[in-house]
Amino acid sequence: MRNLLRILAGLVAIGVIVLPVVAVLNGWIGTERFPFRKLHVEGDLSAADATELRQTLAPLTRRGFFATDLHKAQAALSALPWVAHAEVRKRWPDEIDVKIEAQRPFAYWGKSQLVSDKGLLFPRQDGMALPKGMPQLDGDPRNVADVLALYAKSRELFAAAGIGVKELAQDRRGSWSMALSDGTQVIVGRNDAEARIERFAGLMPRLVAQQGRPLQRADLRYTNGFALVWSGAPAATKPAVPATAPSTTPAPALPAPLPTPIAFRIPFHAPITAYRIS
Repeated sequence: MRNLLRILAGLVAIGVIVLPVVAVLNGWIGTERFPFRKLHVEGDLSAADATELRQTLAPLTRRGFFATDLHKAQAALSALPWVAHAEVRKRWPDEIDVKIEAQRPFAYWGKSQLVSDKGLLFPRQDGMALPKGMPQLDGDPRNVADVLALYAKSRELFAAAGIGVKELAQDRRGSWSMALSDGTQVIVGRNDAEARIERFAGLMPRLVAQQGRPLQRADLRYTNGFALVWSGAPAATKPAVPATAPSTTPAPALPAPLPTPIAFRIPFHAPITAYRIS
């Protein structure tokens, strides 16, 4: 009997010591004694981002220093659309430290998303501070890397002529199209997109200089050339023929391009000039 009483007394003593600790760690008691009073944030955040961060952490840290679950707090911050990576730590006695790596918008993607400088898509939200002059990109979300790669190459190719690439999109069939900073709409097609763009970018300045008027549209879906639509041309001209070709030999007909949906329209009366590349 005495041994049983000793065991019970020992259990009671352990309970008296352990239960308060468990209660504190779970926030059952003592929450008001160990509140967080300081928030230290490391990262490049806007005022709106900082406000959202505080609002996200507030309900997760009310139970005090010991009862706050850092894993839940970190998961909640990582779920914010503008956060690429988050780390949350406690610092005794009343500070919570947050390290944030924010998504840096690089381009618009479709109608409602952005793509970061690391190639990650995230939602576009009202009130977001976005850099000016971002390009408009679009395509299958699974092909973000391909779209970014072709955009980077296209921008490099047209930069030599002082022209920027404002838009680049790939439709559901894999056909590419783009819009340049001078207003030119370019239909690239599905096959050999980079090679077609490189060929056109090299010739475009010379063609524009020869015509002396703005280029409205370029269709690159041809094997040995491309069809061009010029703004303000007085009349349509026949396809250009290499200078070495005999005058009695008609220029070979260009193959009909595959029908491709495009996001712009050209008036029927607009003159079209077809160019061959030998």
